[in-house]
Amino acid sequence: MTENDVAQDLTLLGRDIRQPVRKLETFPNQHPGRRYTVTLVCPEFTSICPVTGQPDFGTITIRYIPDKRILESKSLKLYLWSYREEGVFQEHVTNQILDDLVKALDPLYCHVTGAFNVRGGITITVEAEYEKPTSETSF
Repeated sequence: MTENDVAQDLTLLGRDIRQPVRKLETFPNQHPGRRYTVTLVCPEFTSICPVTGQPDFGTITIRYIPDKRILESKSLKLYLWSYREEGVFQEHVTNQILDDLVKALDPLYCHVTGAFNVRGGITITVEAEYEKPTSETSF
């Protein structure tokens, strides 16, 4: 499989996108059958408190073990950017990100951490994880 074959279905990579897009794109894992971990960190995540309208800032960390698909990072950037103006609780957004990643990737394992900055004297860290049932594993 060539690099062009791998990238043929990607619609966001290499394009001038100036607005958020809630679309996670993936490409084929060229190392199926090998367990390895991919870690992605977004230290500039922003959303809005749905009650007060105040901005929430945090770091989203994603760790996953791919099965057949790999997450394309530009689509992740645009996806996370789409939350910038959305009113959503920190607990919900962390779980929603996990749900969307699992739907797009169908990974062996995925863990999302939302570590949110101090607001009102309290920091909040939310961790959500998914593990594919062993009977579905492609190994």
